[in-house]
Amino acid sequence: MRRSLSPTALAATLAAAALALATPLAQAATPSTDAHVTTVRSCAAPTQRDVMACKALKVTGGTVKSAGAERALTGAAAPSGYGPSSLQAAYKLPSSTAGSGRTVAIVDAYDDPNAAADLAKYRSQYGLPACTVANGCFKKVGQTGTSTLPSADAGWAEEISLDLDMVSAACPNCKILLVEAKSASMANLGTAVNTAVSLGAKYVSNSYGGGESSSDTSYDSQYFNHPGVAITVSSGDGGYGTEYPAASRYVTAVGGTSLKTASNSRGWTDTVWSGAGSGCSAYDAKPSWQKDTGCAKRTVADVSAVADPATGVAVYDTYGGDPGWEVFGGTSASSPLIAAVYALAGVPSSGSTPASFPYAHTGSLNDVTSGSNGSCSPAYLCKGGSGYDGPSGLGTPNGTAAFTG
Repeated sequence: MRRSLSPTALAATLAAAALALATPLAQAATPSTDAHVTTVRSCAAPTQRDVMACKALKVTGGTVKSAGAERALTGAAAPSGYGPSSLQAAYKLPSSTAGSGRTVAIVDAYDDPNAAADLAKYRSQYGLPACTVANGCFKKVGQTGTSTLPSADAGWAEEISLDLDMVSAACPNCKILLVEAKSASMANLGTAVNTAVSLGAKYVSNSYGGGESSSDTSYDSQYFNHPGVAITVSSGDGGYGTEYPAASRYVTAVGGTSLKTASNSRGWTDTVWSGAGSGCSAYDAKPSWQKDTGCAKRTVADVSAVADPATGVAVYDTYGGDPGWEVFGGTSASSPLIAAVYALAGVPSSGSTPASFPYAHTGSLNDVTSGSNGSCSPAYLCKGGSGYDGPSGLGTPNGTAAFTG
């Protein structure tokens, strides 16, 4: 049964509905660009400046491709999307003791009251080690690090479930810290990022974004300039176009791909997902380690992973609208996955810039050479190709070497 939205979230939803009346296409529910699935956004598109929306896309109908086979959705009875073994195989991730003792932080808005129970169900389903409050593996705090939590929200709860499950899938031995901001404002989410770092997390995933603004450079210095910490951010789900905080020069902007099995030596192939965000920042300076010439300022993205809902991932959530097993996509899936890959790779050295690491190890990534997310000039900003491109960045993980210093 769907729970009530928080007053703040309800107001945002009503505002989005009002906007939809004046707009031919509503932003809260959109069909996937893939003919096989329909999707709905877990969070309504923001209608105010400096307010963020989560990037989770829930599959609501059609079929999904799981481990190479087309499967009809099976409701809440069983998982239908990619699980840990598929994701680990596709990206050659170690599944033994790698990441043990390292904490990946998830930053989201509002509370998911069922986070711990749903996480336990996901991990039990796939035979992963238990990650509970009792054994010290899982911890949930409010945006300032206390036990005071924000109001609950069903849409953001779906996002939280997706994030927790993707960290679990990629790094089963990692600890997980969930920091819940009291609203989806950049100020509150940014405060939660600072809290995650202050509590010792060296890897922080942010599966949200909004329009760029002239305030972004100040947000950079206030919330995202944390040397020695790998901060990942979803690039967006609207196709060609740039969002913040993915555009921050201090973060790893994570794009999205369609992931399918293939008859090649890898056994898998990634193509650019049509919904992945990319492009040139209007405000953020270009980091020294980024050498492409099509953007005078920061270019999005840096790396990528699966995000296409039609090749989506299995998620267990009971606080959203369809309690049980669901299939999700969006760059909300790829950001926590990449944060967990950083954790598998090791602890960044003090003072380092983890966003630069993949640029020093381009040969240790799967180059994504086909697919597009729109039309643009120069073409590499929206089309997959040899070497760097906007939607997939330098490519997808091929082991962990590209994410070390």
